[in-house]
Amino acid sequence: MKRPLMRGALWVGCIAALVVGVTLGAATPPKVQFTDTRLKNGLRVLISEDHMAPVFSIAIVYNVGSRNERQGRTGFAHLFEHMMFKGSQNVGSGEHFMLVYNNGGQMNGGTSQDSTMYFEELPANQLDLALFLESDRMRALDINKTNLDNQIGTVSEERKQGVDNQPYGRTSELITELAYKNFAYKHSVIGSLDDLRAATVDDVAAFFRTYYAPNNAALAVVGDVNRADCLDRVRKYFESIPQQAPPPELDTTEPPQAAEQRQTIDDPLARLTRLDIVYHIPQAMTADSDALSMLGSVLSSGRSSRFYDTIVRQKQLAQNVSGYPSQNRGPSLFRVSGMVMPGKSVADLEKAIYEEIEKVKTQPIEPWELEKTRNAALRGVVSTLTSSLSRALSLSQYAVFYNDPGLINTRYQRLSSITAADVQRVAKQYLTPENRTVIITNPKPAAPTNPAADASERQRASHANGAGSARERRGAMGAPLATELGGVQGPPPFNSSAPASERVGGSGGAKPPDQKGGR
Repeated sequence: MKRPLMRGALWVGCIAALVVGVTLGAATPPKVQFTDTRLKNGLRVLISEDHMAPVFSIAIVYNVGSRNERQGRTGFAHLFEHMMFKGSQNVGSGEHFMLVYNNGGQMNGGTSQDSTMYFEELPANQLDLALFLESDRMRALDINKTNLDNQIGTVSEERKQGVDNQPYGRTSELITELAYKNFAYKHSVIGSLDDLRAATVDDVAAFFRTYYAPNNAALAVVGDVNRADCLDRVRKYFESIPQQAPPPELDTTEPPQAAEQRQTIDDPLARLTRLDIVYHIPQAMTADSDALSMLGSVLSSGRSSRFYDTIVRQKQLAQNVSGYPSQNRGPSLFRVSGMVMPGKSVADLEKAIYEEIEKVKTQPIEPWELEKTRNAALRGVVSTLTSSLSRALSLSQYAVFYNDPGLINTRYQRLSSITAADVQRVAKQYLTPENRTVIITNPKPAAPTNPAADASERQRASHANGAGSARERRGAMGAPLATELGGVQGPPPFNSSAPASERVGGSGGAKPPDQKGGR
């Protein structure tokens, strides 16, 4: 069978030219062609052919994230990301991984405040395998007490590793707890272990029926497929899955903040003082949100940014200062974070940050700053089009979030039209004193110790426990406990309301993750 390589090669050639020459401003990306079909059970199916290579990507986005959880039942969305790999009616626990990897593919999943997604990348001759695996767990996930207890243990270990035993882990949770009044975005994605431990199998099954239904999801297939044939196969595997009642309506309305909020905490794991400032901003994919992304880049993207040049390089008040919008489907936050240099004052750092923000509001943004910022944003858009996986994720995400997968073809034009006046306008409108929440995290001094007493205690413990204590710490079979519990690695950068590669900002500072997942 001959493959139409010419069209695929031309398409990728156009993309490559755009990546190199985006500064010219005249070229626009080629349009992503796709079909948009809704099955009888409500599943939305998006298919885009790309015959450049004999591979395809499949992404399924469920319209459920931590924002859909209620008080007393937090952490369910993230828990289900784990449960979905524990087996289904025709697939045993762990077989999903094995079948994908043994057939030359890769896969993953992730949970955010706004959604839960899963994906596979496989050779073109394995389309049936991917559709079978995803449909089988949507149809009949294996929910039982053993799996539930096992995955609650996994999440417990993940929380210890990623939050409880991490410097500034508590800070990341406190930011949203203090800034938000509406519970939807107030609590963390990983949730409360007490809530999870109180959950029953019936609770978990009810959550699955409500949110893991075909009418609450979008499936995208991008790559070396035939659209008509691919849609027939999707119908074969998915259309018989029963539709469920629509999930309850979600109110994410956030009341306006009338005055600055401020809190200082001690962190025994921190080594430097950290300053976090967040401002309330609108949801993603609005004109203001796009301009705020540009603002973040002007302030903190690269060594030529204002935060870096003035605060990091000249004044040497901080190791790094980042500024960027966390782009949610609902009310979002513009986040500024800086790590105070040893011997410097957090008050001086905070003052310097506000001074730079005021300069953006009152002084001209130089043409080169806007050009650099716009080019970075446009390059990010183009980069998302070079991968079949990123296109699949974008199509399914835009369909679920905004009911408009066609946004994949309009992002470039929208970002191209942002002006310096737009950037200054949003800075004046949202980055105001009464609209901000400030958290200062100080290192907690270590408690004084008695070296003689500590040595005596260590010797006593060694004689009492002997070699057996190490075995007990590693579990009954001598394996490390984290391994037995199925530890989960760091989160994939998948879910913001704009693709991750479009996000700009940061003068060397890491952005706190808004999602959990990855295996």
